[in-house]
Amino acid sequence: MERTSVLVTGAARGLARGIAADLAGAGFRVAFTYRADGTPPDQTLAAIAARGGEPGLAIAADHGRAGETAAAVARAEAAFGGVDALVHAVGPIVVRRFERSTLDDYAAMVDGNLRSAVEAAFAVLPGMRERGYGRLVFFGMNGSHVTLPARGMSLYGAAKAGVVAFARALALEEARRGISVNVIEPGDIRDKDADRAAAAALPADNPTGHAGSWQDVAAAVRFLLAADAGFFNGMTLGVNGGLVEPHE
Repeated sequence: MERTSVLVTGAARGLARGIAADLAGAGFRVAFTYRADGTPPDQTLAAIAARGGEPGLAIAADHGRAGETAAAVARAEAAFGGVDALVHAVGPIVVRRFERSTLDDYAAMVDGNLRSAVEAAFAVLPGMRERGYGRLVFFGMNGSHVTLPARGMSLYGAAKAGVVAFARALALEEARRGISVNVIEPGDIRDKDADRAAAAALPADNPTGHAGSWQDVAAAVRFLLAADAGFFNGMTLGVNGGLVEPHE
């Protein structure tokens, strides 16, 4: 059986690095993006290699710049002969009261979160439509699907709510082509590098009483990317231990 190819954006560190490594262990061919002036891709490449299978493909891209997301998709498609799944995990965040924010902050939030998601969809969907198969997973903020407000996150929250609205409409339009589109809203994940066992020792205010981990998020992503998960479509899946506040 041919291995499914996936592009994970922003996976040089944090949750996305764990996701990329987890998918490699599940048999995916993994490409991922990283910022050339940011965290190097070495640790993610090593994590992928440790799971066996094919080496990972690291692609330099600044998703806040127009054209670079599409270029990253094109490079992954050229390497793999197509991209079957997209996990658009990248998303810069500004935590700042609106009175202290600027239009530059607004542009960074919209370009890095919403516009990059739209550009990624424009880039991957033609190939997916041609093959009659595709999986897209976007990332919101906890509570984005109901526009749950949070102090200091007016711009980030608005951008993430836009991502969710975009993804849910896209799910309706693409479903008959064998393409599913879903959103993950992570919450109460205190240490992005902690595994499930370590996170269980971190106190948190969600109903479980402890923090979540990258493994919890990766499990949700893996579920949504499965070949037999096509009927799960247009969902917003909260990976948050039952947290109802917008953030921990």
